[in-house]
Amino acid sequence: MPPTLASLVQHSALKLVVRAGEDRLDTPVRWAHVSELADPVPYMEGGELLLTTALTLDAEDLEAMRRYVRRLLGAGVVGLGFAVGVNYEEIPPALLEAAREEHLPLLEVPRRTPFLAISKAVSAAISADQYRAVTAGFEAQRELTRAALAEGPEAVVARLAAHVDGWAALYDTSGTVVAVSPEWAARRAARLTPDVERLRDRPAPASAVVGGTDDRVELQSLGTGRRVRGALAVGTGAPLGTAERYAVHSAIALLTLTTERSRSLQAAEQRLGSAILRMMLAGQAEHARAVAGDVYGGLLDAPFRVLVAEPAGGEAAAAEPPLSVLAEALEAAAARAGEAVLAVPEGERRLVVLAGDGGAVVAACEGYAEREAEDAGVVVGLSAPAGPIAAATAYKQAEQALSVARRRGRALVEHEDLAAGSVLPLLADDAVRAFADGMLRALRDHDATGRGDLVASLHAWLSRHGQWDAAAADLGVHRHTLRYRMRRVEEILGRSLDDPDVRMELWLALKATGEGTE
Repeated sequence: MPPTLASLVQHSALKLVVRAGEDRLDTPVRWAHVSELADPVPYMEGGELLLTTALTLDAEDLEAMRRYVRRLLGAGVVGLGFAVGVNYEEIPPALLEAAREEHLPLLEVPRRTPFLAISKAVSAAISADQYRAVTAGFEAQRELTRAALAEGPEAVVARLAAHVDGWAALYDTSGTVVAVSPEWAARRAARLTPDVERLRDRPAPASAVVGGTDDRVELQSLGTGRRVRGALAVGTGAPLGTAERYAVHSAIALLTLTTERSRSLQAAEQRLGSAILRMMLAGQAEHARAVAGDVYGGLLDAPFRVLVAEPAGGEAAAAEPPLSVLAEALEAAAARAGEAVLAVPEGERRLVVLAGDGGAVVAACEGYAEREAEDAGVVVGLSAPAGPIAAATAYKQAEQALSVARRRGRALVEHEDLAAGSVLPLLADDAVRAFADGMLRALRDHDATGRGDLVASLHAWLSRHGQWDAAAADLGVHRHTLRYRMRRVEEILGRSLDDPDVRMELWLALKATGEGTE
């Protein structure tokens, strides 16, 4: 603790006597300053014990002393030491009354106590307090380091909370609480997620203070580069002291090192994962299992899904890290759920993920796509559930779903949705429309001359599966008229309607353009 007026009064060698302000003696003293000026305020910083002999003061004028005391209090002076036996044999009544009115601590300094002795006592106490703080900080650093090496980040958070006599929480890159101590602080820590997310958007290192005086929380980002890798929250009932500040800085350094070390291991896992993925896509499931060992748990044995993601925009979007953000969100979800996940970047333009079917990773991906629906940073295709021997098929399914997601302007499409739905939405493609227009153009040109209605007749005949009477009835013409029109279609197109491929292509062309349906 820093020196206080009370500790100076209790100092046996100084012989100080309290004459006013007895209720404010617990105020810390930042320094002891001597001034005989009638207005020393311009030279004050706040927190000083001002020492004076009243050489230039009109100490017997009550109004003058009231103004003097108020100025001192306004400047943050914590106490006034008045030397008796120099210019005044005792403290002037006017000064004493003014100090009592304003509750300014007024200490009587006997003649045999030099101001220098008081200054030395304050300086020695401050130095001792700083030494204790540094010593306590080094001890906290050693304890936190041992905890980090032996037990991990959770133990660092627990030790830090004990050192600051408050609470502490560790957040991952998504703003989710991954460790908190004590347990009662979990709800308080969870409410800070929006603040952590705002901190994440700033280059590391970054900090912020939130909350009020009763629950002051300091947020510190974790990471050595410009990307924030996580955050640390420290909640206390008052601003941190020197020793507590040492402990917090040590915790930040240790947690950052832990995070960066984890990322180095993650890079190695990605290289391993890339090799495993290539084996699985090549149909070498058994070799993939042997190489993976226990790293990916039972992921390669249970039904999984393949997720393929790419940046939503063009080259400008590729300069941003949307795939990295998605990968970190999925890996954080896997860590919280205790699931295995295999995430493999394929350059800067594609991310391939293997995740357990129905697990937290797939749910996190779907949630991410919903949040990014309006301004998606990535486009995602998700395969149907598959086993190891069908990995290549699942990969193709994810690619197909990704292609459809791009055409439809959606953030995520599941292959199962394509299989369960209609093929017609897939025709909403510029290339398909161009093909359809080219195929039907000659028929439209013929109809434009007023010499027949070949497009509508073709649609009616195909929709009735070549049944002449039914199709003619739909058109309101004789079946012989319809037969004539179909021969003209064959002549104009130079293709036979007896060919099922020709009928299929014409039907899809009509569907793609929406013609002949009125």
